[in-house]
Amino acid sequence: MLVEPLAGDSMAENMHPLGQIFYAASCTICTPNSLSQEVGLGLGAQAGEKRLAQVCREAGFAQVRRAAETPTNMVLEVTG
Repeated sequence: MLVEPLAGDSMAENMHPLGQIFYAASCTICTPNSLSQEVGLGLGAQAGEKRLAQVCREAGFAQVRRAAETPTNMVLEVTG
């Protein structure tokens, strides 16, 4: 299970008050932390389901599906 902020796949989909808060947190916390690691993808807080699924598949998982959603988060089931 992968729990991530509820984000659209494009920047335009995330231009609402909560999305703007997620982007602000991403710039100061998530992205610098990611860039400091070996893989260094820098996805931040607004990766979106499409990009997260791509990363999971590149990591060797066969299937990714949205299992649940709240007003602020998505839960992806990653298997295989």
